[in-house]
Amino acid sequence: MGNRIIIIDDEQDFLESIARGLFNAGYVDVRTESDPVKAAMFFEQGKTCDIALIDLSMPVMNGVELLEIIKNHSPNTECIMVTAVNDARMAVACLKKGAYDYLIKPVSREDLLLKIGHAEEKKRLLDILELKRTGGIQELTNVKAFERIITRSPGILAVLTEAELHAVSNVPVLITGESGTGKELLARAIHMASPRAQDPFIPVNMASLSSSLFDDDFFGHVRGAFTGAEKDHKGYLERANHGTLFLDEIGVLPMDLQGKLLRVLQEGEFTKLGTSRMQKVDARFVAATNENLDALLKRGKFRKDLYYRLKGAQLHLPPLRERPGDIPLLIDSFVADLSGVFKERRIEDKAVSMLTAYDFPGNIRELRSILHAAANLAQGRPIAPGHLPEPVRRQKQASGCASLPLGNAISLSENEKLYILNIYHQTAENKSQTARVLGISINTLRRKLESYAIE
Repeated sequence: MGNRIIIIDDEQDFLESIARGLFNAGYVDVRTESDPVKAAMFFEQGKTCDIALIDLSMPVMNGVELLEIIKNHSPNTECIMVTAVNDARMAVACLKKGAYDYLIKPVSREDLLLKIGHAEEKKRLLDILELKRTGGIQELTNVKAFERIITRSPGILAVLTEAELHAVSNVPVLITGESGTGKELLARAIHMASPRAQDPFIPVNMASLSSSLFDDDFFGHVRGAFTGAEKDHKGYLERANHGTLFLDEIGVLPMDLQGKLLRVLQEGEFTKLGTSRMQKVDARFVAATNENLDALLKRGKFRKDLYYRLKGAQLHLPPLRERPGDIPLLIDSFVADLSGVFKERRIEDKAVSMLTAYDFPGNIRELRSILHAAANLAQGRPIAPGHLPEPVRRQKQASGCASLPLGNAISLSENEKLYILNIYHQTAENKSQTARVLGISINTLRRKLESYAIE
C-alpha cells in the first residue's frame, strides 16, 4: 500500500508491534519514532505523512502538543490518537484540535486497520474534492503503474491523478469513453496502482456472455453439477478473488443478468452451480462502457441500483480528436513498437501531419491499426503519405485545398481570442489549467481575459 504512516510512541515494544502489524497488512512505508521532539522536527522541516498514530502520554512533549504541531505544518495528515485511558473529555479535546479519531490501548489489529482504513478514505475523498475544485494536476506517485498511458494532455493527466487516488481504495470505478480510447489500459493501471497489484486482473467482455452460460462463466461449477461437468470450474469471480474484475462493455449486459451481478456487488458472495454453499469473494470491480448509461436508464435498459453501485467513482476518457497533441507521441510509441517486427522503422513528417489532422473515429485503436498496416505496405522503407489509408489522405487533401472567402475571414487577434476563450470554457473557466494548456503564464492569460472584458 502506498500511504505513508508514522507511529509516535515512547514504548518501543508498542512501536515494534504496531509496525509489524501494518507491514503484515501490506503497508510498506511505515516510520516509527520514540521521541516526540524528533517527530515534531520531522514535520517542522516540511516532511509529511498521510497518517500519524500519536500516543497521548509521552515525556517532554505530550500527544496533544505534538498533534498541534503536526496539524500546523502538515494539515492534510490524518492523526489518530492512542491512549491507555478511555477519557471522553480528552478525546473530544483532540478531535477539536484536528485529530481524526482515537484508539484505546491495548490496540487490536482489527481496530487499528479499521481506523486507518477510514482515515485513508477521508483523505482520498478530500484530495479528490480539492483536485476537482482547483482543476489541478498532481504528480503521480506510482508512475510505473501508469507508464503505458502516453499523454501530455492536461485533461488526461487530470484523469490519471484522480485514478491514482481512487486506486488505493476498494470503491468500484466506472470508466466511460468512446471505443478505442484506452479504457482497459486505464483499468489495468488502476489495478497496478492498487494494493491488489500482485493479485489477478481478470478482464471480462460482457458482450461475449450469453444468458445460458452466464452463471457458469461468472460463478463456476462443482464436479457433477451437470452432464459433462467432470471437474470443478472456477468462474470469473473466484479467479479474481483478492484482485480486480474488469467488466468491459457493461452497458450491453441484459437486464436479467444485471440483477445477478448486483447481488455480488451488494453481498460480496455467490454460489457455484451444483452446490448451495455460499462463497465469499473479495474483488475490486472496475467497469467500462462506450454506451450512455444515463440514456439507458431512462429507457429502462439498465438497472438504476446497479448503475449507482458501479459508479462509486467515474472517470471519463476523451476521444483522440480532442487531444491532438497526443497523436505525435502515440505515433512515436507505436512506430517504436513496430521496430521490433520490421527492424528499423521511421515515418515521414508529411505522414505525421496527415495523421494529426485526422478525426480518428476509432480513436487510439484505429491509429495503431493504421500504422501497422502502413508499415506492412512500406516494406522496410519509411512510412510515407502514400502508405496511409484513403480516408486519412482524403481528409488532408480536402482541408489543404479548402480556402476561406476573404469576406468571411477574421483577423489574427480575433482568431486568438476565439481560441483562448474556447480553451477557457473547456476548463470550466479555470485560469491555472487554461494557462497550462495554452503554454502561457497566468499573468499573460489574465491580461488577455481583461482585454476581452472578462474578470
